Amino acid sequence: MCGVLRERSPVSDRYEFIDSVRFDDTAEYAFPVTFMCERVGVSKSGYYEWRNRPKSATAERRDRLMLLIRKAFDDSEGTYGHRRVHAQLQRWDVQAGPELVRLLMRRMDLEPCQPRPARECLTEPDEDARIPDLVGRDFTAPAPGMKLVGDVTYIPTSEGWLYLATVIDCCTREVIGYAMDDHYRTPLVIQALKNAQRNGKVSAGAVFHSDRGSNYTSREFGCFLSEQGIRRSVGRTGICYDNALSESFFGVLKNERVNRVVYPTRERARRYITRYIEHWYNHRRLHSALGYNTPAEIYAAHQEMRLAA
Repeated sequence: MCGVLRERSPVSDRYEFIDSVRFDDTAEYAFPVTFMCERVGVSKSGYYEWRNRPKSATAERRDRLMLLIRKAFDDSEGTYGHRRVHAQLQRWDVQAGPELVRLLMRRMDLEPCQPRPARECLTEPDEDARIPDLVGRDFTAPAPGMKLVGDVTYIPTSEGWLYLATVIDCCTREVIGYAMDDHYRTPLVIQALKNAQRNGKVSAGAVFHSDRGSNYTSREFGCFLSEQGIRRSVGRTGICYDNALSESFFGVLKNERVNRVVYPTRERARRYITRYIEHWYNHRRLHSALGYNTPAEIYAAHQEMRLAA
């Protein structure tokens, strides 16, 4: 797979962990150095030898680290926590343990934006629709284009709601198709899937999974899927876990973009959301479920493997 990162020697990481816990004034518990060294598998003498290096060298290293941490944080528009910042530093081949990154971010008052505990629901249940659940909460796939999930969310603007329908690939976590309009009726979700097909990222016989909303269970949408040779799958009404991958993306979108910007018009919101998906989420945002690679990198790796086979 692409984007595989080289691992550094874990000894320095362990020393940095001990140092960060020992000198972190906000830590709830304080442990003796001997106890911590035993638990992480390093010698006490080795720790003190590492700790007693010239302060100037340590200070210079941390100054350089803080500059790079600030760049990674700012490049993410303030959305990265210490784990993603640490992953970005690794991609830059910068040696730093995750605990040191966490400590320095705290000292620099770098706090990522946090999701709001809000719930939304656009689902108009169609309990009479007899459609199976072909996914069963398994949001993985061996290759791109085989298993897709979709949903609709709303974005507030001064002109009224802008509705966003998405199609996400379970293998790469990439938003492979989307559509926006001032309604969330069936033509909107069909257009999102057509856009995914236009991008060449829907395989023959693919499964498309959604919630049990009336737009996804409609006869019009069912006929479209049948014509395209796509198998329809839906979860249960009101059970968000049955479409958790779509819910997760919308949570990230709201946290990192929608809740931080006031959109005066639908067109302005449309441009911002398009930019977020195309330039940030699909190509630059490090995804924890992908080993801190981007969706575009995972897709490229699968394409390389397919061509080499």
